Amino acid sequence: MSDWQEQLWKQVEETAADMEEFLVDVGEATESIVDEIGDNVGSFIEQFGFNVAEEVDNFIQEFVEIIVTTSDEIDAALGEDWSSFIDDDFTEVDFHTPSISNNPACINCANYHGQSYNGNLLVCAMHPDGWDDENCPDWSKDL
Repeated sequence: MSDWQEQLWKQVEETAADMEEFLVDVGEATESIVDEIGDNVGSFIEQFGFNVAEEVDNFIQEFVEIIVTTSDEIDAALGEDWSSFIDDDFTEVDFHTPSISNNPACINCANYHGQSYNGNLLVCAMHPDGWDDENCPDWSKDL
């Protein structure tokens, strides 16, 4: 092999070694940057979650305080006479089973409620008075 070929080959090997070292350095730097970003994102998410949880907790505490205060004010305004606001007839609850003649679309429907309050039948939340024919669009076997 001639001298210029040896020098060229040596230069190619040196360039390849330099390139390999460069790529290893880039890989290590990239890994370091990714690790640092991951740590910062983790810290951010942890702090964000803590702040959200703290705000939710504060909101719930304020809400409960408002409810308790309002309840205390209502109690003070009414005194012991709550009985005037309670409908004794409301305690009457009857259960109705759907049949071919009565709410046929509700037979075996998971949404069927079928309880009567003070003589008023509540068939279900979607159709309080029931459905007109046998093919209710909200019929469901399972909830």
